[in-house]
Amino acid sequence: ARFNPVAVRGEISGFSRASSGHCYFSIKDEQGQIRCAMFRRAASLLDFSPRDGELVELRGRLGVYEPRGDLQLIVESMSRAGQGALFEQFLRLKARLEAEGLFDAQRKRELPVMPRGIGVVTSLGAAALHDVVTALRRRVPHIPVIVSPAPVQGAGAPAELVRALQRLWPHAQAGAPQPVDVILLVRGGGSIEDLWAFNDEQLARTIVQSPVPLISGVGHETDFTIADFCADLRAPTPTAAAELVAQPRDAWLAALGLLGENMRDAIDRRIDTQSQRLDQAAARMGRPSGLVARQQMILARHAHRLRYGVRAALQKRLQALDTTQRQLPQITSGLTDRASQRLHRAELRLQLLDPRLVLKRGYAWLSDTDGHAVTSAAALQPGQPVRATLADGEVDLTVTPQG
Repeated sequence: ARFNPVAVRGEISGFSRASSGHCYFSIKDEQGQIRCAMFRRAASLLDFSPRDGELVELRGRLGVYEPRGDLQLIVESMSRAGQGALFEQFLRLKARLEAEGLFDAQRKRELPVMPRGIGVVTSLGAAALHDVVTALRRRVPHIPVIVSPAPVQGAGAPAELVRALQRLWPHAQAGAPQPVDVILLVRGGGSIEDLWAFNDEQLARTIVQSPVPLISGVGHETDFTIADFCADLRAPTPTAAAELVAQPRDAWLAALGLLGENMRDAIDRRIDTQSQRLDQAAARMGRPSGLVARQQMILARHAHRLRYGVRAALQKRLQALDTTQRQLPQITSGLTDRASQRLHRAELRLQLLDPRLVLKRGYAWLSDTDGHAVTSAAALQPGQPVRATLADGEVDLTVTPQG
């Protein structure tokens, strides 16, 4: 009693709150740890929710838990003193992997509705395996389950978990004899130290590389690990992880039965509709002989119209030909007269253009020895012979200078 009251500073580990409202946890540092109990009255005065890895300052008194003879600290007040070392390491790794895009929601894949096989990675001795197998056996006993065991706690657990996941990858390949369409990575609850294997960077990168969707069901609903952020989906508990990939068989059978009933109803309605159409067609058809007689009458009408139309068209053509024959002489005579008149007028215009008419009026046409017309005096030289064509003949001339 001479040590009381005491003040302790350290990291919270294994924090839990009982239904009574009392809180139980351990406080630790690099040198050791001590169990703590914080009863409901003191816990109700907290202004924050304690969690594993937080660095806190406690005030209380030392006592002995008589049933076990353990020394414990009865906490009367608690205040934050910063983040614990493990929690700070968790936050640094989380920030780095998030910046690399390992937590990107667009990378996450949809879960298969009806997986052909389910892979489970956990410890063979873990209660989580029993919970998962029990849930799967109850809901989907027809789906095979492949367990890839690995320790889930301790220094070598992260590497073993990586190898356990990789052992399932051949089952995810096309054509695998025992196919796996989804993987469950599960473990029960515990302190931050117990769950630390699931905060490993290599395990996080292996989860992202999984060829099939992966569900993380680690710890309780309040526990979060790096594996939860990397997985395609986080389940609050191992049992919940199993239920996410195992739709109850009874639900599928009920849905199948409902679909069968709907199909039968649809078929019956279709048969009734087609029967009515058949009855209506039979009523319109009547007796086959009556239908044949009606078709023969229609055919006879079409034949009569065809014969009358051909005869009328031929008569019209003959009348047009007779009319043309009667008018042909008159048309031919008129065309001949008009052509003769045009020819006479053209002859008169041509005579008016005859150069001999111009020569008869006293003009002459001069040409050089080559027969080219001379149209300018400047083109002639003294002594140059030229020929003058007159109305009644030709005269050879010689050019003489003037004066």
